[in-house]
Amino acid sequence: MRGTGMLTEAVAKSPHGTATICAGRQRSWREMSQRVPRAAAGLGALGLEPGGTVAVLAMNSDRYLELFFAIPWAGGIVAPLNIRWSEAENAYAINDSDAAILCVDDAFLHHVPRLRAQSRGLKALVWIGDGPTPDGMTSYEQMIASHEPVEDAGRAGDDLYAIFYTGGTTGLPKGVAMSHRAICYGTISYLALLPSIEDLSFLYIAGYFHFAAASALFYITMAGGTHVILPKFEPVPVMEAITRHQVTNMVMVPTTVNMLLNHPDFARYDLSSLRTCVYGGSPMPETLMAEAAQKLPGWEFYQIYGMTETCGFATMLRWRDHVFSGPKASRIRSAGQPAPGVEVKIAAPDGRALPPGELGEICMRSDYLMSEYFNKPEQTAEVLRDGWMHSGDAGYLDEDGFLFVADRVKDMVVTGGENVFSIEVERILFKHPAVLEAAVIGIPSEEWGEAVHAVVVPRPGMAVDADELIAHCRAFIAGYKCPKSVEFRDEPLPVTPVGKVRKNVLRDPWWEGREKKIG
Repeated sequence: MRGTGMLTEAVAKSPHGTATICAGRQRSWREMSQRVPRAAAGLGALGLEPGGTVAVLAMNSDRYLELFFAIPWAGGIVAPLNIRWSEAENAYAINDSDAAILCVDDAFLHHVPRLRAQSRGLKALVWIGDGPTPDGMTSYEQMIASHEPVEDAGRAGDDLYAIFYTGGTTGLPKGVAMSHRAICYGTISYLALLPSIEDLSFLYIAGYFHFAAASALFYITMAGGTHVILPKFEPVPVMEAITRHQVTNMVMVPTTVNMLLNHPDFARYDLSSLRTCVYGGSPMPETLMAEAAQKLPGWEFYQIYGMTETCGFATMLRWRDHVFSGPKASRIRSAGQPAPGVEVKIAAPDGRALPPGELGEICMRSDYLMSEYFNKPEQTAEVLRDGWMHSGDAGYLDEDGFLFVADRVKDMVVTGGENVFSIEVERILFKHPAVLEAAVIGIPSEEWGEAVHAVVVPRPGMAVDADELIAHCRAFIAGYKCPKSVEFRDEPLPVTPVGKVRKNVLRDPWWEGREKKIG
């Protein structure tokens, strides 16, 4: 299957339909289909070879969206970079993906000197911003204007389409490599789960480096719908965009749902056009879900569970199962049932499938799993075994096939929809000379679902405070990964007989009386 064929399908279905709305610009599918092959020609002229990688560091925009099709059209691989990462983290991703070209916009122009200095294989820089083209960079718009369109390179099947970077338990990011086949199968499956695929218009608020946002680029295109693009989430612009453009679909996290519902201007906007709101990424309190259902009666909420490695989702809790009373009320605490084409099993440590009700590791198998962690065969082998993706999350299936996620085996903290691996933060804490022991856990947060919390044992005779440690972390990693609070202890952290910190002992008191699940 050919991922770029989704664009061809959109043009065939809706040539005059609106493809993109962004920053006052509006383009039809026919216009977009003319721009993409020209942009592909320009990338080839800059030195992009078949199988080469183009990295993109930018806020959401129509140009960025076009690159998701122009890069593979030219035979390349898309590598979206995390806009919240430090320069050092993104330089690592550029080198790890062997990127030959870097595309940036106004928001990240100041990162370019250091990224260029630290990146070993960059041949060219492409400007996708709105301001004047900086010296030493190629204008995306000029690239389109000055090149004749080229034929689709024809990459398909197991050829890589994109590399999405995610945090790693070793402290280094991992590139989740997705093939054309996986992207296409995942897109078809996602469309099959939606209640309607007619006249779709999707509002983007999450960065394209998140698969939750990037997946919509594909399924809205395949359906010939409209991409309504905002650079980031802000309550008023989101409500204005829904009202003005009659948006029908969105993906949100509980934090953003809560911010909308409680904004002082909420009642001023007509949000009734929105039909489907998919949520996930962090725990959704039942009280918030009930409030959303009451205040937004026309919205149908769908919860997804999955990860980048599973093409962004594996199960879905449909709106019909969002019930708050009666014999089916327990389902709202689940992550739903497997998506079309996905098998889910709960595995014992020896890999055998466990019966309903028994707790084990959640494993998934489908035709839209990642190909590998890019250039990391050992880490790939740890999670992809016998065709099954081992999630590292613990859970169980009930008699009706609903998945209940019980805990995070990998001690990942999900804060405001962002994944934070505790070991990565601990690695930075241990760099501070006053830190003897450190453990990072997720604790309840009304605002973010979970907050990053550090438990630290200082070295004898050395003094350090919370502000100093948080500032220390900010020098090495993105702000959202840094602890929001620090707890100091003068006794050793609790450990297992083999010396591993018992994080459940540190974490459980914070969650007593609360439900902790993955949304």
